[in-house]
Amino acid sequence: MTLKVINIFTLVTVLLFASCNSSQQKDAKVNNQPAITKVDTFHIDSTFLKEAFQQEDTAYNEYLAGRLKPIRENFKRINSITKWTSVDKEDLDESTEGGEATFYYSSGVLEKIATRHFGETSQALTEYYLLNGQLSFVFEKSYKYNRPIYYDSAAMKENKDNQTFNMEKSEVIENRSYFEKGRLLHQVNNQDCGSPFAKEYLLEEQKRLIADFDKLKTITKQN
Repeated sequence: MTLKVINIFTLVTVLLFASCNSSQQKDAKVNNQPAITKVDTFHIDSTFLKEAFQQEDTAYNEYLAGRLKPIRENFKRINSITKWTSVDKEDLDESTEGGEATFYYSSGVLEKIATRHFGETSQALTEYYLLNGQLSFVFEKSYKYNRPIYYDSAAMKENKDNQTFNMEKSEVIENRSYFEKGRLLHQVNNQDCGSPFAKEYLLEEQKRLIADFDKLKTITKQN
């Protein structure tokens, strides 16, 4: 894990921990009891978006069920692998707080790429799944923070605001993109309940996702 990634995770954790510890100290004074430090593991775990593991894809549009079935089965197969032949990590510098790419190999075959990007107001996780050497499925997840990660009570008062950074108030956005023979067949967003997108939009998304995927493959070929 890169230094920038560690720093951003540490900052979020410290903010959440400090808030929790401050509340416990106030309660301790009222009860005349010494403060007990308790780590809020739920908040710490929730600061990082998690990669899919032993997860089945959610079916939205059944009219494409037959063509989407092998893509979904491959997604479940890959995200259920518990032992990889090799896992390589590379730094990414495409966001304000840095990021990293992880390449997963099984018997020398690249099966999956996962990227993480961090910023002051968001974080993103993208998973690329391969089928027979081609891009098959892309699972994009992002946190859109309610306020920047450094936004504490002092910043709130200074800006005459009514909120501090709170991970629980972050908005989670998901995109699922299904590829068939190099073409984007279908895309689902968790905010539109699986409504089909226009062909022009799908073509633009296809260009974006394939360009990002090809760039990542170039990184792994160079190392």
